[in-house]
Amino acid sequence: MFKALVLEQDGNQTSSQIKQLDESNLPVGNVTIAVEYSSLNYKDGLAITGKGRVVQSFPMIPGIDLAGTVSSSADQRFKSGDKVVLTGHGIGEKHWGGMAEKAQVNADFLDPVAQGLDTKKTMQIGTAGLTAMLCIMALEDAGVKPEQGEILVTGASGGVGSVAITLLKALGYQVAAVTGRPKNTQTLETLGAGRIISRDAMLTDNKALDSQLWAGVIDTVGSHILAKALSQTQYEGAVAACGLAAGIDLPTTVMPFILRGIKLVGIDSVYCPYERRLIAWQRLAELLPASFFELACEQISLENVADYAAKIIQGQVKGRIVIKL
Repeated sequence: MFKALVLEQDGNQTSSQIKQLDESNLPVGNVTIAVEYSSLNYKDGLAITGKGRVVQSFPMIPGIDLAGTVSSSADQRFKSGDKVVLTGHGIGEKHWGGMAEKAQVNADFLDPVAQGLDTKKTMQIGTAGLTAMLCIMALEDAGVKPEQGEILVTGASGGVGSVAITLLKALGYQVAAVTGRPKNTQTLETLGAGRIISRDAMLTDNKALDSQLWAGVIDTVGSHILAKALSQTQYEGAVAACGLAAGIDLPTTVMPFILRGIKLVGIDSVYCPYERRLIAWQRLAELLPASFFELACEQISLENVADYAAKIIQGQVKGRIVIKL
């Protein structure tokens, strides 16, 4: 038997309950994992509260990432005792996810825990941290260098934003952080933000072309704020877009692209190729300081998840939330 948070649906109502399940209930997979940690992401919050159409079938164990120890494997790439991490690939949506003491998955979904990390630190980074690293790699690929100017990070108080600020600081970039929560100013500055910009300043009327302010942008919210950031990006700058917390619309024009030659790069961490994931995880292990894990992460139990899911949807969660299984 193992403990799990189980989502069920009655009509349009989603409910969550902690249950004891038999291992025979585990879905088909060629690797079985004793899950040690999962984490709470915005997408998990949507699934657990029923505020978004994330879950594709019920009952469902939520959790879009997990880290733990292989207990059995029918795939030669992994053996009993290996430390592994799984992010994306539809877990918590199409396949049972990380908020359970056991998981059974396809070996293709798994990565080895990077040298220098353990399972807890890996989940303190989680999908959000992996996404942040992929955003920075996209800016680097586009030729954005520290000496070219500030990098704007929107949704800075969230999981992706807090990791992105820390990584950018470690790489020598200057960071301007956008947040709607002034009380988080000190934390963001400690992580590495050189200055704080009010979210309200990014919600003013958009121009087709605004003043050139940012060498690059990491945007986690989309909609009007992404459009504003695009209009303010410097000539031949780049914007990495990875989120839609403010909406899926994009009220912009072609002007920044054809008159300033900027690049808009979409970041997908769900089905990111294995080789690129390995590079990202190793760089995370090397770049994140010990202070990040102390400052930007909070640990909860499975019993706390429902309350924190409601908070993350309401924008009341700071940094990364790790679930100890």
